Amino acid sequence: GVAFISIQAFPALLDLPGDLEVSAVSCGSRHTAVVTRGGELYTWGWGKYGQLGHGDNVSSDQARRVEHLVAKGLRVEEVVCGPWTTYVCV
Repeated sequence: GVAFISIQAFPALLDLPGDLEVSAVSCGSRHTAVVTRGGELYTWGWGKYGQLGHGDNVSSDQARRVEHLVAKGLRVEEVVCGPWTTYVCV
């Protein structure tokens, strides 16, 4: 079956993996990004334009760590989401 992805603009509690502490958050039109105190970036929501940073155009209701930044050894300091984009300061 096809999984239902909710991209409606309504508040929802988010269960981040491993009890991560969030130091920054930004919301785009239909996606959200958080920076953890450990400098990792997690994104979720609408991914049609690749704005989630996972190297694909997949939408997800679950927060996923952006592995490319981890692989490059980059520590995220700040994130700003635009309507269909995500800007990251490392």
